[in-house]
Amino acid sequence: MTCGIIDLGSNTIRLSLYDWQDGSYQLLLNKKEMTGLAGYSKGGVLSPEGIEAAARVLTDYRRLLSNLNISSFRAFATASLRNISNTDEALEALRDHTGIEIEVLTGAEEARLSFLGARSAAAGERGLLADIGGGSTELVAYEGCAVTCSHSLPLGSLNLYTGFVSGLFPTRDESRAIRACVKAALAKMGLAPFQGPYLCGVGGTIRAAGKLLFPEAGEDGSRFTARDLKQLRRDLRKGDKGALDRILRCVPDRIHTLLPGLLLLDTIVKICGVETIQVSGRGVREGYLMDRIMTGGSHA
Repeated sequence: MTCGIIDLGSNTIRLSLYDWQDGSYQLLLNKKEMTGLAGYSKGGVLSPEGIEAAARVLTDYRRLLSNLNISSFRAFATASLRNISNTDEALEALRDHTGIEIEVLTGAEEARLSFLGARSAAAGERGLLADIGGGSTELVAYEGCAVTCSHSLPLGSLNLYTGFVSGLFPTRDESRAIRACVKAALAKMGLAPFQGPYLCGVGGTIRAAGKLLFPEAGEDGSRFTARDLKQLRRDLRKGDKGALDRILRCVPDRIHTLLPGLLLLDTIVKICGVETIQVSGRGVREGYLMDRIMTGGSHA
């Protein structure tokens, strides 16, 4: 059976098509639009322009699904619609414009589904999973195949960029401010359950880091160390032509959000004592597929 999943994130809106049967699935298509919804949120309110931008992408995706004769699809949103004060208004407007019902995941549910989708890459009996998005970061401590603790931080690569960075790359002072913000958020959540040497990484920032460090590796095959991450960040923060060219060759769509995202990741790695990061090409969309569709967790 073929189905579509639309993921409304704070930085991108993605459409993924899967063929699934008998407990297994295959990704057929993965399409994304960089809409930057977090940039349309002022004072915690998603603007009419942001709603219009999302509606335009959703309409295009619905047209594509229709052209492919795919009638089975689901849509969900994460921090893009969760961390605003006009969530109900935005959902109603998007439904009126597109006819699509959108499920808004809680931070805890997003964390659980991210782990469910990525756990094949979560090696070891115990570890930490970090899913860095545009508007939030989900942290999951796990043991075996079970989540032991999770927390959602309202910080991501895009809202850190819009909140702290005045140019293309953060200055030294802006970098310090980003680190201080992340440290304060981590201090509030209680770090004891999230300490450990191994981290499974999900999301565009971590996948981009893997591509920059090991361009030849696939999305599910990159593994790098905390020292690799530190060196990458040092190389890129120069902001010179070499750094710019390196980003444009590998991850051009993340030219402005990559360094804030890496500062966020590096701060988590340092505070949690992480030594090794394994990149996962699977995450919340695959978890949603398995939980909501393949096992009939809820109905369209």
